[in-house]
Parts: sequence; structure tokens; C-alpha cells
Amino acid sequence: MRHIAVLGSTGSIGVNTLDVIRKHPDRFKLVALTASKQVELLAAQCIEFIPTIAVIGDAQSAARLSAILLERNIPTQVLHGPEALVSAVLDSGCDTVMAAIVGAAGLVPTLAAAKAGKRVLLANKEALVMSGHLFMQAMKAGGGELLPIDSEHNAIFQCLPPNFSQNSKLSLGVEELWLTASGGPFRNTPLEDLASITPDQACAHPNWVMGRKISVDSATMMNKGLELIEAFWLFGLPLEKIKVLIHPQSVVHSMVRYTDGSVMAQLGQPDMRTPIAYGLAWPERIEAGVAPLNLAELAALSFSEPDLQRFPCLALAFSAAKSGGLAPTVLNAANEIAVASFLDGGLSYLQIPVIVEKTLNEIQNSSVDSLDVILDADAHARRVAQDFIGALQK
Repeated sequence: MRHIAVLGSTGSIGVNTLDVIRKHPDRFKLVALTASKQVELLAAQCIEFIPTIAVIGDAQSAARLSAILLERNIPTQVLHGPEALVSAVLDSGCDTVMAAIVGAAGLVPTLAAAKAGKRVLLANKEALVMSGHLFMQAMKAGGGELLPIDSEHNAIFQCLPPNFSQNSKLSLGVEELWLTASGGPFRNTPLEDLASITPDQACAHPNWVMGRKISVDSATMMNKGLELIEAFWLFGLPLEKIKVLIHPQSVVHSMVRYTDGSVMAQLGQPDMRTPIAYGLAWPERIEAGVAPLNLAELAALSFSEPDLQRFPCLALAFSAAKSGGLAPTVLNAANEIAVASFLDGGLSYLQIPVIVEKTLNEIQNSSVDSLDVILDADAHARRVAQDFIGALQK
């Protein structure tokens, strides 16, 4: 029986995680659930699973959640605020943490899980984008297990040899990693039409059902740029050996090319319950509720190189990855601010990469040697990006 803490249980990854767990009550017990704002959904999850700890974003929401659970006689301890996220990891009795909080907010509790030697199911890109070196050091020191949940990295993990490690990659013949990308909803949109893209259009992903922020990142392909940085830290290959391919069908989730010419690919439905189930039960495989893939029904599988003129955010991510240091932290922070402004109607779609590039150029890069340095750079980049947005709006 594994004891699970889900950081971000009301988001799309969290909801899918609970769906897999629901099918296997003999294998998994939920002991901690966290959310930012969705009190009613979190309350319903607590009533169903009765975790030891539930965390919500603020005191007012915590009071509402406590009242609902008290009325139903649910003994879950209700906490609130960023510090409580660490409590959900350290004080709930969990041995496995699904790190599914979107954005920089998930960094500190995910690092806490790494240091504590938990099995970390990593769906939060920012832990590696912002603090890859520190996070991998924390995993090593804690002695836990790190399993990627992003469909692309999970696919690569499944395609690697069972005894793969960053120290053995060359002797095992791993030559390149190929991250696939759907290309999002604007893969074939005329460039002149991108200026008028609305938030609802950007969030209408052709293949995946996701939250609004990550859907915009998929449309701009910033998501794939962040995944490239994540893959660099997870698998230890040089950046030039990590490639991105447009694959509109989202059936091949990623591939590994070996020195003997072999290419190993993981295929499946575009359903996050597959990598979630793989991470929860690893090294076993369990039923995830995902429909079987029928290759005979597929008309074709196509692949192409990404157009960096169409996807300037991907080019910015490549550049930040090569620069290293604090550049990926600045990239991520500026993108979060720009995407939030776009979703609120304060920026146009094409201004997202403009804000990110301006912020990267404004902030001097330096090495990363502590979490405080990362958090300071993150806060600084957010202020700078917000200032640039304000200047554009005048």
C-alpha cells in the first residue's frame, strides 16, 4: 500500500491521479490533498478519500473548507498557505508525492519531498526548469525515486534501458532523445492571423484536456521549451542531443534513438492517466482506465521540424537552456506573468514572447548556488515582466 500526497489535486493532473487511485483502493491511500482556490472540489475530494491533511490557499478558504468537512464529520486537518504545502509532504505520512502544482508555487514543497526521500512523481516542470541542479542534488541526498509524469518524459523513461542512469547513458548506447509536440491549435494558422488570437482559442487544444495556463504554453510551444530543459536535467544528455519534433496526432509521446540505429517509441492515447498510472505503480503496470490504441484506425503518423518563426517562445527557451544559470528561472517567471496577462485580456497573444524576451535581456544572468538566489531571481523577473506589460498598456 502506497500512501500518496497530491499537490494540486483540483487541477487536471490531480483529478486524473485521483481517478487512477479510485480504481485501485487496495494499492493506494490518499493522505494529503492540496488546492489553491477550489474549495468545493477539494471538499468533495476530502469527503471521498478522507486524507490526513488538506491544504488550501488562504485563511478564508480554509475556514469554508473546515466548515464543510465538520458538517460531514470528516476528520481531515485543514491547513492553508505556502508553508502548509510542505506540511502536506512531511507530516501526512506519505511515501509518494504527486507534484502537480503548476508554476513556481510548487517548487518549495517538491524540493522538500526530494530532500525527504519520497518517491516524487514530477508533473511540475518548474522544479527542474528553475532549480535543476539543486533539485537533482536533493533527490540524490534524499535517496528517493524520481519518476517523470509529463507524457513526453514518461515516454522517454519507458523507452530507456531498465538500468539506465546519467552515469551509464553512453555505455548503454543512448544517442538522442526526441520530444514530440502536437504543435497546438495554431500549427497551421496563417502567421498574420496570430495577432487576433483570443484566450479561448489558445486554450482549445486539439488533443489534450489541460488547464488554461499550460494550454497557452502548448499553443506557444513554451511548454516544449520547458520540457527540453526538464529533459536535460532528468536524463543528463547534452542539449544538442535533445530534439523536438512536431507530431500532430499525439500518439507517439516521445522517442529514444540508440547508436545502433534503433529508435524506441512509446505510443498511446493522449490521456494523462497512462503516465500517472505508470508512475504510481512503477515498476509494475496497472489498469488506468485508458481506451486501447487501435493503430488500424489511424490514417497516418506525421513528424516535422518546428518552425521557430511561428513559435518564438520555443526559440527563447532553447536560448535560455544554452545560457543556463538563472536564465531558465527568468524565462519561466516572465512567461507565467505574460500568459496570466494574456488570459486576463491585458496582452495580445503575440506579445507573450515579446515580454519574455525583454525580461531575459533586462536581467543579468548569473550562476545558481542556492534556493534563495532562485526565488529572488524569480520575484525580480516577475516585477520586470509586469513593468514591461504596464509600459505596453500605456
